Amino acid sequence: MLPRLVFILTSSALVLALAGGVAWRLAERGGERRQKRERGPAPVRVAEIARGPIEQRRVFTGTLEASDRFTVAAQRSGRLKSLAVDLADPVERGQVVARLDDGEARQDLLQAEAQRTVAQAQRTEARSNQEIAQRAEVRLETLHRQGVASDTQLDTARAQRLAADATLAVAEAGVTRAQAGVRTAKIRLNQTEARAVWTLNEHETEGPRVVAERFVSAGDSVSANAPLFSVVDLDPITAVIFVTERDYGRIRPGQPITLDVDAWPGREFTGRVARVSPVFDTASRQARVEVAVPNPDAALKPGMFARVGVVLDRIDDALTVPADALTRRDGRPTVFVLNGDGSSVRQHAVEPGLTARGRVQLLGENLRGRVVTLGQQLLGDGSEVSVVQDPAAADAAADSPDAPSTLGAAAP
Repeated sequence: MLPRLVFILTSSALVLALAGGVAWRLAERGGERRQKRERGPAPVRVAEIARGPIEQRRVFTGTLEASDRFTVAAQRSGRLKSLAVDLADPVERGQVVARLDDGEARQDLLQAEAQRTVAQAQRTEARSNQEIAQRAEVRLETLHRQGVASDTQLDTARAQRLAADATLAVAEAGVTRAQAGVRTAKIRLNQTEARAVWTLNEHETEGPRVVAERFVSAGDSVSANAPLFSVVDLDPITAVIFVTERDYGRIRPGQPITLDVDAWPGREFTGRVARVSPVFDTASRQARVEVAVPNPDAALKPGMFARVGVVLDRIDDALTVPADALTRRDGRPTVFVLNGDGSSVRQHAVEPGLTARGRVQLLGENLRGRVVTLGQQLLGDGSEVSVVQDPAAADAAADSPDAPSTLGAAAP
């Protein structure tokens, strides 16, 4: 009997507790409704839903490099007699930039020219002797046919003519060798002049380049192939950036870019993507991208830090809202659209697209009007709202010439 009584008492207590909880919850909801009615419409700020172009633009950091660089080197050893250019000087294609001591080379040329003169004289003598031998041979052939000259005399004349032919051939070879010696001496003399010579690609134009580094001074003794100057091409200049796999597929040659550097604040340079590496670096998992930027005034220099803006995607006719208009409800992106009377809002789940300059594209939507940009935490579907003007917009309206003047207004 006692256990049954305990069970009845326990059950009664549980029923009373549940009834009390339900009553408390109902009272709480009633209080919330009363508080909401007392609070009134939720204050919000709104912005227009717009339709127009939107583009996704990424800014990459990179480094400027010369589009072409080569080293002017000494072609032979010797002492530097003079330097024709210095650091930052412009250099024309084929210009002499340094001269070595050429005294020995000039002496070698004089000697080679003298040897050529001797060889030419020997050739003239051999040619004269050949003509004499030919005439003697012809005369003896005539006398031999008349029976006046013997066979031995004719054979001797022919042997002398053949010897004269051989002597002339040797003399001709001597002249050729002497002329080669002169050309060699001239080449060695020319090698005492270091010239800035570069090869133009099919897309390059003839134009000056600039001395980037000087490695020697006048009076130094240098060896063959010793570097003298480093010469660079600054127009166009190359900006090098590295992109990840996420952006790689949207970077292509010919794509327009914008570039800015700290050295020229407020100035924007334009260019195009020139090359995209076909491989990724295994350590950084990034690919090298080279951008060609026209630089006619040489304002951009190799080694500068650069910011490169690239438009990865563009939609000409997109429905956009301010990025602040997006909130989340039930785990989905959502916007609150102001109804026509401006006193309540509708809740819409949306799918965001491109984001650029503080605005977001809404995919597959055809919304119109205005969206809530501030105060969404107070809202639900159908909530009453009170639109509060943005202070910045209010100030702009007050500054407008059409705004009513408040000068001289009486105090209340």
